[in-house]
Amino acid sequence: MDLLDSYRRSLAEFVDRVGRVSPGQWSAPTPCPEWDVRTLVNHVVTEDRWAAPLLGGATVESVGDRFAGDQLGADPVETARDAARAAERAATAPGTTERTVALSAGPTPAPEYLHQLVAEHLVHGWDLAVAIGTDPRMDPEAVRECARWFTGRVTDYQAGNLVRTGVDVPADADEQDRLLALFGRDPAWTPGT
Repeated sequence: MDLLDSYRRSLAEFVDRVGRVSPGQWSAPTPCPEWDVRTLVNHVVTEDRWAAPLLGGATVESVGDRFAGDQLGADPVETARDAARAAERAATAPGTTERTVALSAGPTPAPEYLHQLVAEHLVHGWDLAVAIGTDPRMDPEAVRECARWFTGRVTDYQAGNLVRTGVDVPADADEQDRLLALFGRDPAWTPGT
């Protein structure tokens, strides 16, 4: 699958799940122990807010603290949709995939950054789905693309404390569960665990 298709699918899937959050679920626990649903959604929306200027050539310094704090406001669903639309426009603009993006970790090829964003939307989309009790299945082609990219990077991500240590899954686990385990998620997580 094409990287931009994977990005679009992961983004749309995440936004769809945000639209399924009921009013009483914003404070529900998630697989990220320190985050409730609202904090998790705010994190991803903030990433989407950052993606638009960074993919457009801005630097972390030029963006400054514009996206600090709560990004969701009174209408988290519409805010998530708006942030996703802006991020998608930036990602799919002509020439974007040939650029180098100025991230806090240093100059990064745009395709690498887009892969990071695919992972962000997929894994946190799963976190959101299981937290609110909706279907946690992820787009299988986007999962495959993310797994292909991440498998060679998991050790570096774990060493940098960017993901939790992997979780053991059965040998016959499907591709989605194996990807979640690489990101330190227990595929059997439920709000009571």
